[in-house]
Formats: sequence, structure tokens, C-alpha cells
Amino acid sequence: MKSFYGHKICSAIIMKKKFLYLSLGTAAISLLLLQSCAVKSKNVIAVKNFNSQKYLGKWYEIARFDYAFEKNMDNTTAEYDLNTDGSIKVINKGFNYKKNKWSTAQGKAKFIGAKTEAKLKVSFFGPFYGGYNVVSIDEDYQNALIYGSSTKYIWLLSRNQKMDSKTQEAFLEKAKRDGYDTGKLIWVKHDKN
Repeated sequence: MKSFYGHKICSAIIMKKKFLYLSLGTAAISLLLLQSCAVKSKNVIAVKNFNSQKYLGKWYEIARFDYAFEKNMDNTTAEYDLNTDGSIKVINKGFNYKKNKWSTAQGKAKFIGAKTEAKLKVSFFGPFYGGYNVVSIDEDYQNALIYGSSTKYIWLLSRNQKMDSKTQEAFLEKAKRDGYDTGKLIWVKHDKN
């Protein structure tokens, strides 16, 4: 009898330790994923006094790096709308010129901290989030410069299909200062409705 109860106690202790390690591991991974959403460079900060209501609506992608998830895409747009839970609904659309068809992806963006700081995380694939940081935007919310979680991710967005040259140059200069190789940018065509 003693060995039976002793075995039960040892099993319970082992199970508690496994649960504790699993919980700590899950917490550590969650923290790492959340931290990976923020811009890594110390010199780069997201826009403060951000007005998410003014940011909602349709944006045209002017330039980006060549990403697998946007491969062979032009006429790319992003539309943002407010979800009832306070998160932001994201609908990305683009025309795959190799397959000759439109493609749409729906995701969700959440603020990492205060809603007045343009530091968000966005997901198109369940629990996996990537960084989405508005690092420069004009006063009228017509043009925006977006960084991901590293210098591998950048987007120039505009409310119009073309960005004015003065704003575009200012965004490119900022991106260069922040460590982006702007020579790798793909300039997106907008020739379809």
C-alpha cells in the first residue's frame, strides 16, 4: 500500500512540474512573439498621437519589398475597418499578374500598447502576428510609411494611386536613415479597377 500511495504522490509532483514548465515555456514564447512585433531599431519609433479613426479606410500600396505573400502582385490595396472588439479588420487585395486573378486576404490588427501609438501587431494566420508600425504619416492621413518588425519589412502607402514626389522622397530618406535598403523596393502598378 505504501508504495502505491508513494507512486501516486510522485506522479502528482511530476505532473505539477511538467505543467509549471509548460506554462513558463508558453509564457516565454508569447512574450517573445509580442516583443518581435515591435520595431527593433532603437532610433525608430512609431507615430505618437495616432488617430486610428483617421487611419481607417482604403490605402494603395505604392512600394514594398518583394515578399512571398505578395509575389507577382500589383494593384495592391489595404482596407482598414474597426471591429466590435476594438481591433482593426484588415483586408488586403491585389492582382496576381502571373495567374491573372485577384487575391484577397483578411486579417486582424491589434495595438501593442496605447491606441494613441501606431505600434500594432497584425495576423492573417491565426495566432501568428507580425509587426505593423506606422513610423511616419502626414497630418491629413493621406500618406504613410510602415515598418514591420525588422528592416526586412517596409511599405509606402497612400490614399491615392500615386504618392507626391516630395512625400515619397522624405519617406525614402527616413527609411535609408533607419537602415532600409530602398534600392530593393518594388514600385507597385495600379492599372486595374
